[in-house]
Amino acid sequence: MSNEIKLEEYDDHFSDFFELVKNNSQYDSDKIEKAYTLAYEAHKNQRRRSGEPYIMHPVAVAKILYELGMDNECIIGALLHDVVEDTTYDLDFIREKFGEEVAVLVDGVTKLGKIPLSTKEEVQAENIRKMFIAMNQDVRVIIIKLADRLHNMRTLQFMPEYKQREKSLETLEIYAPIAHRLGIRAVKEELEDLAIRYLDPIAYHEIESSLDMKASEGKQFLDDIKLQIKEKLEPIMKDVTITSRVKSVHGIFRKVYIKGKNFEEIYDIYAIRIIVDSMIDCYNALGIVHDMFTPLPGRFKDYISTPKPNMYQSLHTTVLSKKGIPFEIQIRTWDMHRTAEYGIAAHWKYKIGKGGKDNLDKSLQWIHQMLENGDSAENAEDMVSSIKGDLSIDEIYVFTPKGDVKSLPKGSTVIDFAYAIHSAVGNRMIGAKIDGRIVPLDTVVKTGQVVEIITSNQQGKGPSRDWLGIVKSGEARSKIRAWFKKEKRDENIVQGKADLEHEFKRNYLRFEAGQYDEFVKKIAERQHFDSVEDFYAAIGYGGVQISRLMPGIKDEYNRNWKIKEAVTPVSYTHLRAHET
Repeated sequence: MSNEIKLEEYDDHFSDFFELVKNNSQYDSDKIEKAYTLAYEAHKNQRRRSGEPYIMHPVAVAKILYELGMDNECIIGALLHDVVEDTTYDLDFIREKFGEEVAVLVDGVTKLGKIPLSTKEEVQAENIRKMFIAMNQDVRVIIIKLADRLHNMRTLQFMPEYKQREKSLETLEIYAPIAHRLGIRAVKEELEDLAIRYLDPIAYHEIESSLDMKASEGKQFLDDIKLQIKEKLEPIMKDVTITSRVKSVHGIFRKVYIKGKNFEEIYDIYAIRIIVDSMIDCYNALGIVHDMFTPLPGRFKDYISTPKPNMYQSLHTTVLSKKGIPFEIQIRTWDMHRTAEYGIAAHWKYKIGKGGKDNLDKSLQWIHQMLENGDSAENAEDMVSSIKGDLSIDEIYVFTPKGDVKSLPKGSTVIDFAYAIHSAVGNRMIGAKIDGRIVPLDTVVKTGQVVEIITSNQQGKGPSRDWLGIVKSGEARSKIRAWFKKEKRDENIVQGKADLEHEFKRNYLRFEAGQYDEFVKKIAERQHFDSVEDFYAAIGYGGVQISRLMPGIKDEYNRNWKIKEAVTPVSYTHLRAHET
């Protein structure tokens, strides 16, 4: 698109958005208009890759946040979120014109920009760390960032193909799981669907075609089911709302292309949602639909008595229609529905009253935990994999004997469960029972199981190094390493020195007399350790995986330390003798 096109020829959609704002008493329309005017002026000479004026992006981000019900400061922060980073206006100017709260949000979003580091893993690790620090200070920073990413994904067709894949993978691994953890369903599902469109376009269009083929019959099927349920429920309970949905493309993609199921084996392509007034009505409605349709064994989940970590509550059951078609039914109250749709954003959209701040803090505890785990990671790759694992959308819910529930990444073992209770429980663990039966320590736990951890008070007892290869969660891994780091320093130094020497021998690194210690000291300094002993200790307790450092170590050795092979002088007379 030509850059000669005048700005005035575009509709940046602010006027439509502003009409919504003016008619909503929650917002200070004068201040929002003032923020727009500044953003318009600041970005007036900038364009997006599509050729459109840049101002369209912050307006679109602000509109997404308005739809989520975010507050006045968040909307203003969205309009200004690129001003400090991309224009001549600074943070002090923003603070003076719009106040400290808006300045904190704009600064938080600005700081999520990339910084130059030596490897891609380190860049990603530092960005993720900054993201969690920003979330810890004010969760609205990441909500603005999610809206920013959503609009960028909606317009990703203008980016080069390699950028499309790079951004889509990052969206699928980091941003969509964060949206899930914050409970913002619509953002999470759209981010996932857009990412799959670019990462696997063939699969995306196959699923889309299959859904399109089933669209008309699916609509008729869902309308019939809704009518049947309505006729049964309305005489018994007041204010029942019944809606329907078709599973997202990404949801189907996970089951068909990752879990290897046939399209026909997916039981929740179609879903009915029943929204009622009270919790008692939820369980009454469940009884009625189970009487109407045949429930499938093992497909009932009670997230009301056991909410998900992102505050989600609902009853889920999968049933068969009289024609044998499986479909899911979700049953919840209106309060539960608002939280299910908007997650953390419901705190602002619905003005949570008494206890709201406490509930908000409680629902964000996982952010503090991930920061803790990230801080204890010794290298960038560990940190990235740890956070990606802990952000995983696949979670399981396991019970203590007292009925407390612990949420863990799918694939977690009884050791992960022990450390989820407390680091002291994990460190003193000697055995475990699942549903009353003793099991090996590498046993993977499943949703609904009751796990009892057997501990020992024996002095000197602690975790095994082997556990680092067994556990799934970043929390457990960081706590095991922390124990070895603190309790076994002398042993770690010996172990680390032996491991390093073994790797050097395996890679044919040989040294002149006295050079070995000097070389190791140089490597330790490059890895930011204060001493060689600290470097050995980190190798010993698993904080540094020496095999990952070896390519760089070998390069340093070959350039500056390699022993020159002795060359035996060749006898000229010897050669002459052979010639004759």
